[in-house]
Amino acid sequence: MKLVWRDFCLDFTKKTYIMGILNVTPDSFSDGGLYLDKSSAIERAYRMVDEGADIIDIGGESTRPGSKSVTVEEELRRTIPVIEALAKEINVPISIDTYKSEVAKIALDAGASMVNDISGLRFDPEMPEVVSEYKVPVVIMHIKGRPKDMQQNPVYEALIPEIMDYLRIGIKIAARSGVSEDKIIIDPGIGFGKTPDHNLEIINNLGEFSLLEKPIMIGPSRKAFIGKILGDVPATERIEGTAAAVAISIINGANIIRVHDVKEMVRVAKVADAIKREKVE
Repeated sequence: MKLVWRDFCLDFTKKTYIMGILNVTPDSFSDGGLYLDKSSAIERAYRMVDEGADIIDIGGESTRPGSKSVTVEEELRRTIPVIEALAKEINVPISIDTYKSEVAKIALDAGASMVNDISGLRFDPEMPEVVSEYKVPVVIMHIKGRPKDMQQNPVYEALIPEIMDYLRIGIKIAARSGVSEDKIIIDPGIGFGKTPDHNLEIINNLGEFSLLEKPIMIGPSRKAFIGKILGDVPATERIEGTAAAVAISIINGANIIRVHDVKEMVRVAKVADAIKREKVE
C-alpha cells in the first residue's frame, strides 16, 4: 500500500510513518502555548524533522475535551504564517489539522499538502470538495459528538462496528466529491468521544480497521487514558505509556502514528517495525 502525491510518497510496506504534532494554540491539552508565536513554532517543526518526523501536522484550534471552537480568522492567523515559512524550507508533507474548509483551502494555497479532519468530513460540508480540488490526502477521523461535549459519558452499543460504519460513510462522502480512494487515510479517533476502556479496545482491535483497505493513523500520544493507567500522571510524564501504546498499535496494524515526542517515538517505531517484519534493516 502506497500513498503518492505531488513530490511525496509514503510506502507503508517499508515502515510506519511518524506525524509530528505542532499545535499553534494557547490551550491544547499537552503543549498549549509552547509554540504559539511563529518563531518558536518554526523552530519546533525544524527540530521534529531533524528527529525523523515524516509529516508535520499543524493545528490552530485546540480539540481537547471541553474546548470551544475559534473563528476561521483566528485559526488562519495562527497557522498560515507558519505554514508559509515551513513550506519553503522543509521537504516533508505539511498537514493542516482543521475541520473548516476555508482554513483548509487557504492552508493548501500557503503550502500545506494534506488535510487532517477530526470530524471525518462531517462538520463542514464543503471540506470534501476542497480536498478533491487540491488532490491531496485526507485523514478521516471518527468522533462522537464535538470537542466541547464528546467526553460527556460516551456510550456505544458496539464500539468497533460503530466506528467502522462512521469511517465507511466518511470514505463514501469523500468518494462522492471526487476524492481519490488512494488518498484517504482513516483514524479511529483515540480520545474523541471515548472512555479509557474504549481507547484500549480500539488499540487492541486495530487490525479490524484494515477491512476498510485504507492506511490507518492513530494518535495515542500523551492522552488522558495513559495518564489514568499510570496513576493520573500529567501529560508531560506519559512518554513511556505513549511508547507502549505506539508499539502495540504498530504491531496491530497502524501505518501512521501522530505524536508529540518525535525523537523517542521514531525509535519505538523502528523497533516495532523490525519485530513485526522480523527483520533488522
